[in-house]
Amino acid sequence: MSHLFQPYTFSPEGKTPRLQLDNRLIVAPMCQYSAEHGLASDWHLSHWTNLLNSGASMLIIEATGVTPEGRITPGCLGLWDSKSEDALGHALARARKLAPDNVKVCIQLAHAGRKGSSAAPWQGGQLIGPDQGGWRPIGPSAIPQIPGEDTPREMNLQDLQNVREAFANAAKRALRIGVDAIELHAAHGYLLHEFLSPIANQRSDAYGGSLENRMRFPLEVFEAVRQVTPGVLGVRVSASDWVDNGLTPEEVAVFAQQLKRHDCDYIHVSSGGVSSNQAIPNEPLYQVAFAKLIKNESKLPTIAVGLITEPAQAESILANGDADMIALARAFLFNPRWGWHAAAELGGTVQGNERYWRCLPSSARGIFGGISIGKR
Repeated sequence: MSHLFQPYTFSPEGKTPRLQLDNRLIVAPMCQYSAEHGLASDWHLSHWTNLLNSGASMLIIEATGVTPEGRITPGCLGLWDSKSEDALGHALARARKLAPDNVKVCIQLAHAGRKGSSAAPWQGGQLIGPDQGGWRPIGPSAIPQIPGEDTPREMNLQDLQNVREAFANAAKRALRIGVDAIELHAAHGYLLHEFLSPIANQRSDAYGGSLENRMRFPLEVFEAVRQVTPGVLGVRVSASDWVDNGLTPEEVAVFAQQLKRHDCDYIHVSSGGVSSNQAIPNEPLYQVAFAKLIKNESKLPTIAVGLITEPAQAESILANGDADMIALARAFLFNPRWGWHAAAELGGTVQGNERYWRCLPSSARGIFGGISIGKR
């Protein structure tokens, strides 16, 4: 039987199992920059409905700001008040009605930190000012993401408290609208990653300097969210900054060990994003070794992601024990039924809406559990 299409259960040691997935294939979070004042839109309804019918067992909703200033761009999704909660909940409920009921939904809660107030990627992606709908971002230190940009405001202790509370409150809202899992964004140069990285964090207080100090705030945020989240709670990390004197995979493995002690369910292993000097190799599976290292050192389940584009690649990663689950992002945009094609190639099964059963070629007839539809 295909490894990719075996079920997976989030079952912490000594605790009741929290969630079962029908397979090991996950849709990674992808920012759409299509919200207005943080509110989910018809674009999100269409986007989610499409991906919920992809054959993956879980969809992770894009980075969702826990405060207005925590958004990456003015067009990013938010979950900080009743209005944003209602909009997201309404769109998600409609999307789920049009999808197999076994597909789970996770939401990635985020604060962009010093990378907030940016333009959308197709508009250059650089810092924008209040005259363009932006704001002054905050960060662990008054160090800009790109030399020459305006500096972010260094966070004080009250700021730290406010952000901790914002994450916890957003988690409560997420659970109220019925998500099955929550992921905290500690990757790609955003706030929690900024605290972990010596590139962005040059504080001289208890939140900067040593790895123990740099982990302190991300762990506090995790604990604040765990206190209000009885179900699955994971973290996405950047395992390497890809620059000299930056965050290392070994340090992130220590962070993962600490997360395990705080009852974390999984680590979603990506990399990069904190420095414009990063040198990331553009080659298939380039982050899988990080997932393997963190899995082995922390004993936490890991999700591998990054230039995994072929079913055979995903199958090999799982067969080798390098990760427990596989996430794809842009591959699903290019091929929204990637999971169906993978099931056909690997001999797996998925759920699909009966309206689409007739589309399958003879070579893929078994992917819906042997169902076949005759022509009338």
